[in-house]
Amino acid sequence: MKKTTVSARPEDMEAQRVWYIMDAADKPLGRLAVDAAKILRGKHKPIFTPHVDTGDHVIIINAEKVVLTGVSKANEPVRRHSGWPGALKSVERQQELAKRPEEAIRRVVRGMIPHNKLGDAIIKKLKVYKGPAHPHSAQQPVVFTGGVQNRGEE
Repeated sequence: MKKTTVSARPEDMEAQRVWYIMDAADKPLGRLAVDAAKILRGKHKPIFTPHVDTGDHVIIINAEKVVLTGVSKANEPVRRHSGWPGALKSVERQQELAKRPEEAIRRVVRGMIPHNKLGDAIIKKLKVYKGPAHPHSAQQPVVFTGGVQNRGEE
C-alpha cells in the first residue's frame, strides 16, 4: 500500500465551497472571529493546504449585537495610520463597534489570517452585515452552530 500526501489545487476548490452563516448576537468578538477565520482559511477541512485557499464563505449577521468581554478590551485603542506624517488616528474599540461594527469585525478577522496575497483572497469571502438581513439566500447558507460538521438546512 502506497502512502501519498494529497495537495489541494486552486482549480479544484471552487466547486467545494460552502456558505456558512454566523449570528454575532451576544457572542464575544474574539470567539466569533476565531471561528470565522478557521472557516475562511479552510482549517476545518481534511484537504487543508497552507498555500492554497481551501476555505469556505462566511456571512456574519447582527454585527451590531456583538459583545466585548472585559473592561480593558472595551477601552483599548484601535489605531490606524495613512502613511502621512501626523496622520495617526486612534479610537476606542467600543466606539468603533458602536459606529462601524462591520468594519470592526472585518478588521479583527483580518488580523487572524495571513497578511499576504493569499490573505487578500481569503478576506474577500467574508461578508458582514449590521442587522439580520443579508442578500445571500440564493447561496443556501448553512447555519454555523459551533461545529462545522453540522450541515443542516437553514
